[in-house]
Amino acid sequence: MSGVLDLVGNSPLISLSDVVVSGGPELVAKWERFNPAGSIKDRPALHLVETAEQMGLLSPGGTIIESSSGNFGISLAMIAAVKGYRAIILVDPKTTDANRAALEAFGAEVIVVHEQDDTGSYHKTRIKLANELAREIPGSFRPDQCFNLLNAAAHYRGTASEILAQFDDSLSAVVTTVSTGGQLGGISRRLRGENREIEIIAADAVGSGIFQPDPAAYATPGVGLGWTPSSVETSLVDRVLWVPDELAFIGCRMLARHEGLLTGASSGMALVAALRLASELPPDRKVCVLFSDGGDRYLNTVYSDEWLKKCGLATELRMDEFLRRCGELQWHLDPCRQGPSMDEFQRTLDVPESTSLMSSTAFEDGE
Repeated sequence: MSGVLDLVGNSPLISLSDVVVSGGPELVAKWERFNPAGSIKDRPALHLVETAEQMGLLSPGGTIIESSSGNFGISLAMIAAVKGYRAIILVDPKTTDANRAALEAFGAEVIVVHEQDDTGSYHKTRIKLANELAREIPGSFRPDQCFNLLNAAAHYRGTASEILAQFDDSLSAVVTTVSTGGQLGGISRRLRGENREIEIIAADAVGSGIFQPDPAAYATPGVGLGWTPSSVETSLVDRVLWVPDELAFIGCRMLARHEGLLTGASSGMALVAALRLASELPPDRKVCVLFSDGGDRYLNTVYSDEWLKKCGLATELRMDEFLRRCGELQWHLDPCRQGPSMDEFQRTLDVPESTSLMSSTAFEDGE
C-alpha cells in the first residue's frame, strides 16, 4: 500500500480532439492535476524537501518557508502535513481565494505580501520577506524555487523521463509555460541530451521579464517573473511565445467547453503556444503540451465572467477567431540571457554537499 507522496509523478496523456488546428499535428496534453496536491509543483517540492532532509538542512520539527503564488506553496503545505513540519507560505493579492483556502486546509500559515516590486509584481518583495523570516526562525528551510537548480533537476529526472517513455519518434515538440523555470530548465536539458530534433517551446506572459527587457504587470497567475530564473538556459529553448492574458483565459474556457478539461490559467497559455506551433506542422507529428494543474482553484477568476469583465477582458470568442488570434502571435527569443551551463546543471543531479539551497540573495537590498 502506498502513501500519498508515492503518488507524485506519472501523470497521464490526453489527446485533444476539438481545440486543434485543422490538418495540423496531434496535440497531446500531459495533465499534472493528477499529482496528489493537484499540480506539477508536487514534483520539485518533494525533491527539494527530501534532498534537504538528506543533507541535514531540514530536521524533525523544522519550518518550511517559501514564497509562492499558489501551487508550489500548496505542494509544500501538503508535504509538510505528511512529514510533520511547520509551513509558512508567502503569497500576494493575485493568489486566488481557493489557493489560500487549500494552503490553510493543509495547515500552512499564510502571509499576504501587498508591497509591489520594481516590476509591478510581488515576487521580489515576497522573496525578501521569506529570507528575513528564514534568518529569524530557528530550524527553518527555504526551498527557494526561483534560484534552486534542484527545482529543474526534479523535472530532468521525472517529468522529462516520463515524456521520453510515453512518446515515440513522432514527437516534434514539447510546450511548457515558464514561472520559476524548473520545468522548462529540466525538460530542455534532458530532451536536448536525448533527441535534438524535439523543439522546446516556452510560453510566457506578456509583461513577464524572463525573456523580455521591460517587465510589466499582467493578470495570469502562476507564470512569469521579473527576471530570468537560474534554472533556465535559454540556448536550449528554441522559441518563446508571449501570450496575452485574454487569450490564455479564453484558452482555458475553450478546453473546458470543448474538451471537458477544467485546467488552470497557465494551461490556457500553454494551449495558445501549442496551437501557434500546430499551424506550422504536418498532421503526422505530435506535440506534447504541459497542463500544470486543474481549474478548480480558478473558478472565481478565469472561469468567472464577472471577474474577466472587471479586468476588461473578453469572456468568450468563436473558435475560428480564437485560432486566428493564436496563429497571429509572433515567436521571440532573447539569446543573450543565459542560465547555468549544462555542466553546472549536471553537477546538481548528484546533489553535492556544496549545493546551496538558500541562494536568493539578489533581492536582499531590494534590487
